[in-house]
Amino acid sequence: MRVFVTGASGWIGSAVTDELLAHGHKVVGLARSDEAAAALEAKDATAHRGSLDDPDSLASAAGAADGVIHLAFKHDFSDYVGAGRSEHTAVKRMLDALEGSDRPFLLASGLALGATGRLSTEDDASPFHGADSMRGGSENLALSYAGRGVRAVALRFSPTVHGMGDHGFTAVLTQIAKERGAAGYVGDGSTRWAAVHRSDAARMVRLALEKAPAGSRMHAVAESGIPSRDIAAAIGDYLGLPTVSVAPEDAEAHFGWIGRFFGMDVASSSARTQELLGWTPTGPTLLEDIAAGAYALPQ
Repeated sequence: MRVFVTGASGWIGSAVTDELLAHGHKVVGLARSDEAAAALEAKDATAHRGSLDDPDSLASAAGAADGVIHLAFKHDFSDYVGAGRSEHTAVKRMLDALEGSDRPFLLASGLALGATGRLSTEDDASPFHGADSMRGGSENLALSYAGRGVRAVALRFSPTVHGMGDHGFTAVLTQIAKERGAAGYVGDGSTRWAAVHRSDAARMVRLALEKAPAGSRMHAVAESGIPSRDIAAAIGDYLGLPTVSVAPEDAEAHFGWIGRFFGMDVASSSARTQELLGWTPTGPTLLEDIAAGAYALPQ
């Protein structure tokens, strides 16, 4: 397939691009900068210059492709509602370009929240609808096109997609631990995060492109739920720092913006995804990556 990939030079997207190319697909990657374009072209991918703020360009690239994998998002926490509206517009324009074609449109999303006390599953619907909701309600928007001739698939990624060089949530927690002199967790540390290695996530995306049916939700989850106290302990062990409990009411003061999220229970199953795609995660665990120095900080 000739696949248009947004976020193709990002943390997950660059691994997805490599996975697609290694299995005979052609990649057209959205590139916002000369640096991103050069990185794509060095892999023998094609760079499509543009951004999420140029929906006409996105629609053109989507319409010319055999399928779309939309991984990019404007992580602008100073205007998160505005970022969601941009996402909604961009997704709708690409979907409209694919309508009636039966071509795949895969969209990055997060695991379903609100399943505290149990593992969320692929059957749990996203509660977010409309341009002003979380991520512009893009998952439900995309899945609504499953009956309009688009093989729309939601790609739900674990809170941490880890590996050497990861700059995501676990890296932020590691930096906070170094600054505070202790690795913290919220409350009793029983809340859980699902996790997946970057290489496993990329392989799942490629298999979903090739196999996932319209209207499905795929879970990029290798470890269903790691207790937050275990994540903190692994960070503390690596840094040589103590592990401490932070009261829920003090979480934002201690952790900053990530405090509320770290105290949430985001545990999930990928049993149906694994069965449907024939996907078995094989990469290192999150705690193994932490111990191996994936989140080593500059001295």
